[in-house]
Amino acid sequence: MEKLTEFKNMPVRYTETQHVKDGVDCDVYQFAGDTSKDLGIVTVKKGYSTPLQKVMKGDRTIEGFLEGKGILSVTGKSGKIESYSFPHPSLNEVQVEKEEVMSWQALEDLAFYEICEPPYEDGRFQTLD
Repeated sequence: MEKLTEFKNMPVRYTETQHVKDGVDCDVYQFAGDTSKDLGIVTVKKGYSTPLQKVMKGDRTIEGFLEGKGILSVTGKSGKIESYSFPHPSLNEVQVEKEEVMSWQALEDLAFYEICEPPYEDGRFQTLD
């Protein structure tokens, strides 16, 4: 995916690309003039998935579909699992709350975005696998 200069009509600045694990990479962006949040554009190759992560910190974590085909699984605090298949006819993003566990699985090459408010810092997510 090519580097962005704008996301949802807001200017962004590319910071770095992080290799998350085999088949998963994340381009990290900062919103120009807005230090309250940051943006990750994550690409997942077909047959791969993101790590199983528990949200430990932050005010808001938004997971949003961009392209391809995949499933976002979110395990709530009660243990109930919600699965969201993308592309979806009426849903584009999901807010994941603190203490919830999430993972994306790519059925085809997949790209999604993650917005963290406040910006990501170590300890925000706990990797469970």
